[in-house]
Amino acid sequence: MNNPFMVRAIQLSVENVHSSNGGPFGAVIVRDGKIIAENVNRVTSTNDPTAHAEVLAIRQACTKLGVFELLDCELYTSCEPCPMCLGAIYWAHISHIYFANTAEDAAEIGFDDSFIYSELKLPHAQRRIPTRQMMREEALAAFRAWQEKPDQIAYLRCRFANCMSISISATTA
Repeated sequence: MNNPFMVRAIQLSVENVHSSNGGPFGAVIVRDGKIIAENVNRVTSTNDPTAHAEVLAIRQACTKLGVFELLDCELYTSCEPCPMCLGAIYWAHISHIYFANTAEDAAEIGFDDSFIYSELKLPHAQRRIPTRQMMREEALAAFRAWQEKPDQIAYLRCRFANCMSISISATTA
């Protein structure tokens, strides 16, 4: 199967290697059959560890559309999303994810995210970066203020299990 949106994501990833802007990753966001955003990994060129292709494409699409949820959009990415990107994809409520290279393919060239998944399963104190909770009662003041705010903008329209399904597909061609 030769999908033009995946072709573009892969093309972006190859071009990014040659431009030396970052790693070999490209992402395209599509709505109603049209590309509305595309980006590449820019971690090393921007000194920003969050500047992954998927995150930058999500930011670009949200800005272009003037929304913070991409409910009717699809993501085409040259590689299976890392844990950070997957979190951003879920928060953006993207309807479908298509990827080309697998996480295992990425690990073979030095982009191994498997340790992050392992870390998330550990108790906070046992992680490589020890994480400790503190001052919860004081911090709950912000949550109470949010709950009481009459003009709050609904942040989550729904819970995934209750109103929409996200599907992830590997593309083979």
